[in-house]
Amino acid sequence: MIESSPLLAIAIPLVGGALIVVTGARRNLREAVTLVTAGCLLAAVAALVPAALKGPSPTIEVLHVLPEIPLAFHVEPLGMIYALIASGLWILNSIYSIGYMRGNRESHQTRFYLCFALSIASVMGIAFSANMLTLFICYETLSLVTYPLVTHKAPKPAAVRAGRTYLGILVSASVLLMLPAMVGTWMYTGSLDFVHGGVFGEALADGSVPPWLFGFIFFLFMYGIAKAALMPFHRWLPAAMVAPTPVSALLHAVAVVKAGVFSVCKISTYLIGVDKLAEFGQGGWLLYAAGISVVAASFIALFQDNLKRRLAYSTVSQLSYITMGAAMLNPLGMMAAAMHIAAHAFGKITLFFAAGSIYTAAHKTKVSELDGIGRRMPFTMGAFTIGCLSMIGLPPTAGFISKWMLLGAAWTTEQYFAVGVLIVSTLLNAAYFLPIIHRAFFRAPPPPSAASDESSTAAGVPHGEAPWPIVVAVTGTAACAATVFFYPSVFADLAFALMRGMPT
Repeated sequence: MIESSPLLAIAIPLVGGALIVVTGARRNLREAVTLVTAGCLLAAVAALVPAALKGPSPTIEVLHVLPEIPLAFHVEPLGMIYALIASGLWILNSIYSIGYMRGNRESHQTRFYLCFALSIASVMGIAFSANMLTLFICYETLSLVTYPLVTHKAPKPAAVRAGRTYLGILVSASVLLMLPAMVGTWMYTGSLDFVHGGVFGEALADGSVPPWLFGFIFFLFMYGIAKAALMPFHRWLPAAMVAPTPVSALLHAVAVVKAGVFSVCKISTYLIGVDKLAEFGQGGWLLYAAGISVVAASFIALFQDNLKRRLAYSTVSQLSYITMGAAMLNPLGMMAAAMHIAAHAFGKITLFFAAGSIYTAAHKTKVSELDGIGRRMPFTMGAFTIGCLSMIGLPPTAGFISKWMLLGAAWTTEQYFAVGVLIVSTLLNAAYFLPIIHRAFFRAPPPPSAASDESSTAAGVPHGEAPWPIVVAVTGTAACAATVFFYPSVFADLAFALMRGMPT
């Protein structure tokens, strides 16, 4: 049963997607199917945690896509962290989507829920992939099934442009960079399997792969994973903000960007081997590239008045924290990176949920329009505050734990550039998040105008909080961000299991 469960985790959202199509004409039933499917998936994934804590499970081969390279899956600690996050947040995102899609009278709702289910199925495939070919297939599938979500508002020109940028950058990076890296790995090692310590050990030892080529293959992988949004391959992420807020939450917290940074960590650990990178003096550049992305994106976020755009650049910065942890090339850094995958997910989805709640209830999209909104929307802005604290790295939130671990890993291994980046970027995080909280709670709201009253009445949205499903979801994710601070053991144990299996 344990060995077959990864396939069950992939099958559940696929079956749910089919049922969503069948029940599409009856929205209450369709949305009930979505929620039940999400609940079943979380149960199936949670049942795998004990197996993941013991290390990689036996590999399940489904079919041979290429000779000697099967489509295969297994359970291991890093993938379990990703799968737990995605399956758990799918429930809250589905609740949120019900309120948002109905409250804003969005079209193509059945297509939306279907693509969401297919995205989660792709995520499960990525999380439980046992070799690079399996990860690549599921990774590219995720790009394709999220494209209709990014272009949900088409034929509006902004949505069309966003979709073109989204798919163009992600697919081009995969085909031009990641695919050649895979071919090179197979040619020189004869394997694409994910194993602790990577597959290059023998080839490096006998000299068949010179260190510079090993480092170049690593370079191709890191920039080929454009979903990690490492600058300059980040433009797709702010462009995709034209999509509905539940899609933004999917992109930034549940699936797409997490697929990117998860792939960075998984390839570094299980295919390349961070110990080999350190031993042969390769890969050190990634720490500096990620650090520059952290600071540059944080600085750009300071000047964004559009709330979702500010959050988008914040995501670019926070993702590079995870890449920077992997780039420390030691088990402590990788453990911290794994923890920040979880911490960022809960904090960032809360912020996007709050942004969508503000739009639904008050039709405001700019930071400069949020004066006094905390008095009308205390639950939304209270949750937003918790999300901000987590992104800054302050207690009592999950972000404090992961940033503390990143700082500890950098200090212990004497990587003082990373220490400096963490300090500077934390100050920048505070500089672009705290003014929003100040506006919301400590500035007087603007006097009501006839125009704003008419637009609110026409939209059918009263002044105050958004519809209750939105409020439930945003307070639920904020509660998760705080709960992980007090009870981090599930993710911490999995992160430690990952570190325990790595060569030192």
